[in-house]
Amino acid sequence: MLKKRTKIIILVAMVVLLGVTGYLNIALNNRVVDAGGNAITSYNYFDSYRTDRTVAREEMIAEYDAILASADSSEEAKKDAENAKLELVAKMEQDLALEYSIKGLGYEDAVVTTSTNYINVIVKSGEMTTTQVAQIQQLIIDQTDYIFNQIKVIPVE
Repeated sequence: MLKKRTKIIILVAMVVLLGVTGYLNIALNNRVVDAGGNAITSYNYFDSYRTDRTVAREEMIAEYDAILASADSSEEAKKDAENAKLELVAKMEQDLALEYSIKGLGYEDAVVTTSTNYINVIVKSGEMTTTQVAQIQQLIIDQTDYIFNQIKVIPVE
């Protein structure tokens, strides 16, 4: 009994430390020094989103690992956790590859969010032409199983 309780305490402590690390990363990396030597905090949506997404995904992986490591978990639960973990890792790789591919088209930054039914692409770009949107949509169609009407491209400043 103590062994299970100890594992839960360690897991909770790791999740809390991960959250603190993410917060400090955002707080410290968004500081810019102006010409007068004064520190100015700047907000970057893309970096903030990526940090939040990474923290959430690492928490999910930690939960799957806890199920896999638990002697109390059934074989079915372990199999489900392993499959979910593999799907999450594949999704992480796909999102990263798509973001870099979009940046390769010449955009300053991009964030990709996916679900089973749709994909949103947030691109750092002022106004976009229909040709630019179509180019991003075609890139996603070529690299994924999504179809045209499942892809939404959102330009932001």
